[in-house]
Amino acid sequence: MPRLSPVRALIVAVLALAGAGVEQPAVASPPAAARLPSTFVGVNGNDPLFGPPVDLAHEFHLMVAAGVESFRTAFDWSAAQPYKSESQVPADERSQFQLVGGVPTRFSAIDPIVTLSATLRMTLLPVVLYTPGWAAKHPGNTLSDPSSPRPYAAFLTALIKRYGPHGSFWSSRPNLRPLPIRAWQIWNEPDISYFWPDRPWVAPYVKLLRSAHAAIKQADPGAKVVLAGLTNYSWHDLASIYAIHGARSLFDAVAVHGYTKYPSGVVTILQYNRSVMDQHGDAKKPLMATEWSFPSARPNGGNQPWDTTESGQAHDVATVIHLLAKNAHSLHLTAFYYYTWIGDEDHGAYEFDFAGLRRLVGGKVTSKPALSSFRTAALAIEGCRSKGSTAQSCH
Repeated sequence: MPRLSPVRALIVAVLALAGAGVEQPAVASPPAAARLPSTFVGVNGNDPLFGPPVDLAHEFHLMVAAGVESFRTAFDWSAAQPYKSESQVPADERSQFQLVGGVPTRFSAIDPIVTLSATLRMTLLPVVLYTPGWAAKHPGNTLSDPSSPRPYAAFLTALIKRYGPHGSFWSSRPNLRPLPIRAWQIWNEPDISYFWPDRPWVAPYVKLLRSAHAAIKQADPGAKVVLAGLTNYSWHDLASIYAIHGARSLFDAVAVHGYTKYPSGVVTILQYNRSVMDQHGDAKKPLMATEWSFPSARPNGGNQPWDTTESGQAHDVATVIHLLAKNAHSLHLTAFYYYTWIGDEDHGAYEFDFAGLRRLVGGKVTSKPALSSFRTAALAIEGCRSKGSTAQSCH
């Protein structure tokens, strides 16, 4: 169901800015676990995780064992609301839908993810995106920005009424201990044209953000609105968002996608964004690293500066986790999400297909060295020898 993937024009200048002149640090000693939020360690999940032959429940249990406390994935608007009206739904599909605000809606792809996360006490950060054709500015392109922000805001309202603190999902499942979703990320990487085709993008995105913020706060006043993850020269784009009157009040957390060649560069990019936030009076507003990774695309055809080998990936993953923990307080960093849990390396032509901690090849999923290094580093910063049956259990 979720199709989130990092299609981005990574800029070599960013790689230089984030690494040049910065001494490559040794792995830092982990801070006391009490200093870090209980949902600090996260991963992303995209297409390979949700299709055959992958056992989703098995993968979630492996995440828990690896120290994962939070899970970020796409909640696909186009799949949930592909038809604008009930009359458009084919007869053989009508049983899949329920009317929500007059729009046929199906939650069948989202429900299993919410069920597993609640069962394993793993928080969810949904990225709400992908536009149905009937709501798209460019029909036929699910990555199109919406022609109007209202249907998108209405879909957020529907999600909160189902999965929020008083959601129907929980009341209809009395044997499932509720874990309501309390944070919602508004779109993904609008700074690149793949996810937001129209340029310029800042003002239209803030317009969408304004409607989304109003809908979320009305449906759940305590919910947090997370800004879309920004890439490349993210700190400049963040400054452009702040420059729009009233935009500062429309988000509760800033999200950054720190893709770079150097482990220390991930922190450097976050520092640049933290500086912009501080300059605009948001020194206390949380910062999140909602994507970062190191693809093991060498020797699999990868020739970009950020590509590495499997052993290099394992080393860099552990280094970044310790650096993020070490700098969490100064950055006011509340969470990170590694991209990604499983990569489809079977037909991988794109280097980020090799970014997974686990790989799908020939219909089989196996672990890479990076998973072991991720687990060791995650448990260390959590102060755990091992995890129990849930993400919040620690031995």
